[in-house]
Amino acid sequence: MSHSPLIRQLIDSLRCLPGVGTKSAQRMAYHLLERDREGANKLSHALLRAAEQVGHCSSCRILTEAEQCDICQSQKRDRQMLCVVESPSDVYAIEQSGTYNGTYFVLMGHLSPLDGIGPQDLHLDTLQQRVSLEVIKEVILATNATVEGEATAHFIVEMLKPAGVKITRIAHGVPLGGELEYIDGSTLSLAFNGRTELD
Repeated sequence: MSHSPLIRQLIDSLRCLPGVGTKSAQRMAYHLLERDREGANKLSHALLRAAEQVGHCSSCRILTEAEQCDICQSQKRDRQMLCVVESPSDVYAIEQSGTYNGTYFVLMGHLSPLDGIGPQDLHLDTLQQRVSLEVIKEVILATNATVEGEATAHFIVEMLKPAGVKITRIAHGVPLGGELEYIDGSTLSLAFNGRTELD
């Protein structure tokens, strides 16, 4: 027996989530419809509001519904340090480690010529402009330890060299191929404390 059009549409919509296949989407759909209609309504309203109102911080590009996020608005942050990460989830992972008190720039991805993702897609011109206009003493590259993350870090080093700013790379404790959002706080703390300067 095939699903009704609305159920099929719900299952297909849930499949857009990472790691969710047809079976998982079907289980979620049936759970929401059979056991948790209130949860389904809350989820639909929260999704709709977030999709309509959440954008990017004008300074760091993290996801927020405000013009500037809480981190960029905070007077307690060290504005002379700028940490470059691939995704908003990386910012939250670093914040949970409690070892970094500077500001951020979120790339929203990494360089990947095969996927058609170039410097303009990561707003690297905005990063370059920010480094040239603000008083930044150190740029910390915290891209993932993947081939794409390393290539992105190398590109940024070459791009920012003329600015004469100190550029470091987090190192110790982050495994090759590892993604920051899955690394525990103490390991990230070691990575930040053991960062190395890049030429």
